[in-house]
Amino acid sequence: MKVYQTNEIKNIALIGAKGSGKTTLAESLLYEAGVIKRRGSVEQKNTVSDFMPVELNLGYSVFPTVFHTEWNNKKLNFIDCPGSDDFVGGAITALNVTDLAVILINGQYGPEVGTQNNYRYTEKLKKPVIFLINQLDSDKCDFDNVMNQMREVYGSKCVQIQYPLETGPNFHSLIDVLIMKKLSWGPDGGEPKREEIPAEEKEKADELHKALVEAAAENDEGLMEKFFDDEVLTEDELRMGIRKGLINRDMFPVFCVDAHKDMGVQRLMEFLGNVVPFVSDMPAYRDTRGEEVPADSNGPESIYFFKTGMEPHIGEVSYFKVMSGKVHAGDDLTNADRGSKERLGQIYACAGSNRLPVDELVAGDIGCTVKLKDVKTGNTLDGKDAENIRFDFVKYPRPKYARAIKAKNPQDLEKVMAVLTRMRQEDPTWVVEQSKELRQTIVHGQGEFHLRVLKWRLENNEKLEVEYEEPRVPYRETITKKAKSTYRHKKQSGGAGQFGEVSLIVEPYAEGMPDPTVYKFDGQEFKMNIKSKEEKDLPWGGKLQFINSVVGGAIDMRFMPAILKGVMDCMERGPLTGSYARDVRVVVYDGKMHPVDSNELSFTLAARHAFSDAFKAAGPKILEPIYDLEIYVPSDYMGDVMSDLQGRRAIIMGMDSEAGYQKLQAKIPLKELSNYSVALSSLTGGRASFTTKFASYELVPGDLQTKLIAEHEKEQQAEE
Repeated sequence: MKVYQTNEIKNIALIGAKGSGKTTLAESLLYEAGVIKRRGSVEQKNTVSDFMPVELNLGYSVFPTVFHTEWNNKKLNFIDCPGSDDFVGGAITALNVTDLAVILINGQYGPEVGTQNNYRYTEKLKKPVIFLINQLDSDKCDFDNVMNQMREVYGSKCVQIQYPLETGPNFHSLIDVLIMKKLSWGPDGGEPKREEIPAEEKEKADELHKALVEAAAENDEGLMEKFFDDEVLTEDELRMGIRKGLINRDMFPVFCVDAHKDMGVQRLMEFLGNVVPFVSDMPAYRDTRGEEVPADSNGPESIYFFKTGMEPHIGEVSYFKVMSGKVHAGDDLTNADRGSKERLGQIYACAGSNRLPVDELVAGDIGCTVKLKDVKTGNTLDGKDAENIRFDFVKYPRPKYARAIKAKNPQDLEKVMAVLTRMRQEDPTWVVEQSKELRQTIVHGQGEFHLRVLKWRLENNEKLEVEYEEPRVPYRETITKKAKSTYRHKKQSGGAGQFGEVSLIVEPYAEGMPDPTVYKFDGQEFKMNIKSKEEKDLPWGGKLQFINSVVGGAIDMRFMPAILKGVMDCMERGPLTGSYARDVRVVVYDGKMHPVDSNELSFTLAARHAFSDAFKAAGPKILEPIYDLEIYVPSDYMGDVMSDLQGRRAIIMGMDSEAGYQKLQAKIPLKELSNYSVALSSLTGGRASFTTKFASYELVPGDLQTKLIAEHEKEQQAEE
């Protein structure tokens, strides 16, 4: 394989909603480029893209697949991304390391919520976009309606390059208004027959061609002047104008294909090879210091690892992009993130599960290697001439779904944790958390299907039986009024005993409250004489103010840290449900000690009990986490989604239309979000998506508080 230079390389992400046909398109692209001799199919489980065991089992793309083609002395690197929103991490990874997105649209449905989600990522990352309308042979395909929807959603930047003469089972020809030809295929697709445009289509084709020429000319002043003078552009001028329009995101060319029948794919390859931007045309990446690192093959050697795959019989396969310089097999590099030295063995050009050994890859190219000793996803390896160049530009979305995980055999726990850590290298949107607060191991993901795949892989690939449980909710406890309590801890068992007595007052605390001067309980006044005051920002949110107001030496100052420790112990395991307590002022105003038997432990235990008793008498309340929920849903399903939200104690905050879809905003308790991804998918046939963000803690309803306290008491009894 020849060594392609930076100005001969193009990096392209294939993205789109699930069912839009990306894997099938990838097969046709590879076939047309001569990389494979026979096209596989998802149904026959023999595609280049879906080769991992879990994908073969599910018949569904789970991981992004990297492959390349050589076309007309250019190298096209593709990353075929999963369509399900549960595996959005693959699309985000791909968009960050490629220079253009081909967004597939299912001709039966037009732009879907998944399409819009993917488009938003291209918008955020400022990536050029080509729209590809697929499955034109479907009975339900209405091309004109799809184009109207696209213009409604994406505006006038959608510029038609092609349109079909007929859709449905009789689709076999289209008009290409860039080259102004009619393209026709036989039953097996492949290379089209090129003919003159029929007379009855000439007017429509001329009108669309003129619109295309005008859109291309708008991206260059010289072209615009020529267009005003002549109203025509040469083929090369058109290409230049379209390329500039793509780079600036001022135009989104629209193509037509039937990937399953290999119709329109060769023409798409021509456009990708001849028109879309090269790596050298695109803006430089910035390193973690904010400095630009140009894709210069003569620059310092630096490669970024964006994906790790765990392949059967091989182990870790590490995928990288050459950010600068040239990389060779056998190079000795330094890990800029970990400080370790690394030698690259063989380097490869990628073709799904196949790899083609190469001697050199230059800036902008994508490749892979195996058997690295200390490289993780997101690491940068630098050559000797690189001054600690490091990249960290891939940002993943927040998880939407969580489950507590445990090994069915407790002896397997350590193995499970090791495998989970390793698997997160493959998909960084899997997040594993050892929660001290919930006393559970929590796995977070993008949806129920996302975590189901993780479980399948643990059980089938690793032979580790695990089970999921609903995670506990991180409630908080607080108080609503003042209360006081005294507790004496006394223990005598021969020799030195234990003695400590603590009298304290608790009340709700908010930052900026005035210091207490006097408290009244049952007609009796307790005057405060503050000796010391400490305010703690609690790690779990909220505050604790601890005041020492003991007079007359009733408790020695040296025991105050022990009393504070007892209070904090109880704050960490709240008296009502064992949840963290917050926003409390504690005033220690009296107590007793013994000259021999008093020690730190005695006062810690006395403070713990005194605080617990006072807390329970101070109008205790449970707070629950409330999240901001944003849902993107087709208007047909709005009624069902809103009804479901009302049953989940959600408060609708607003509704809006955005790019052809309804955007619904609500506040909802975390407890009610536990299975929401499953419910929303069921309600909308998988055509809606949502995001969440923590908002605040609010009081739970009285009936729920009673239930939670009863459940906690039951758990404590079972533990005893």
